[in-house]
Amino acid sequence: MGRLDGKIAIITGAARGQGEQHVRLFVAEGAKVVFGDVLDDLGEKVAADLGDNAIYLHHDVRSEDEWQRMVKEAESRFGKLDILVNNAGILQFGTLTHETTLDDYMRLIEINQVGPFLGMKTAIPALMRNRGGAIVNISSTNGFAGYGGTIAYTASKFAVRGMTKTAALEYGKAGIRINSIHPGGIDTDMTRPEGLGEMTAADQAAVYDMVSLARVGQPQEVAKLALFLASDESSYCTGAEFLIDGGMLAGTINPYARPTYD
Repeated sequence: MGRLDGKIAIITGAARGQGEQHVRLFVAEGAKVVFGDVLDDLGEKVAADLGDNAIYLHHDVRSEDEWQRMVKEAESRFGKLDILVNNAGILQFGTLTHETTLDDYMRLIEINQVGPFLGMKTAIPALMRNRGGAIVNISSTNGFAGYGGTIAYTASKFAVRGMTKTAALEYGKAGIRINSIHPGGIDTDMTRPEGLGEMTAADQAAVYDMVSLARVGQPQEVAKLALFLASDESSYCTGAEFLIDGGMLAGTINPYARPTYD
């Protein structure tokens, strides 16, 4: 038996990377999934690979109409909705606050913050019709701490963390659990933008020195955490934030207090 047998899920930003891994793992664990993205060619390939267990729709998370379409598709095709994973997001970094244009700031806020709001707003009535369910909002370590050159991204991820807690308080008695996941450095296309070039060995060493486990995370690892929070195994978890960052936010690594290994 799968951990999501009989469950129906909506997953956003799922044509590639972390979102794609959510879709593949959820289907492998027994769920039927309606997933969306704006990268249609990639999304349709994922859906074709998964057959009748997954439906791909073009989905701009800034559009309330397209959100309504996603929920309608889940209910009309599969009869209900159990799970929402708000995964879609974009990353812009390297621009200082005074250099950030209002257009760039608002575009990121609309996708990363308004998108999850619209997702919850649209999915919650369907979850209430189903007498409960789970929402998993993908935030970031930037939802806990600032990082230079990411003013809009950090604002959006703090907002997701706060919205998660507020909605969890509002809908707990309706049987809806709402939690947030906060990944650190994960190896996806979003964290490897074109034009930045390959990291040098020195760059990699500097990054790894910030992470206790001394490596980047893999999207499959985040998907496993999302699976837990979407499943009945996390039945007493709501309004909580779950870090998956290799220990990056645990504190500062002292280079003079490291263990040695044979």
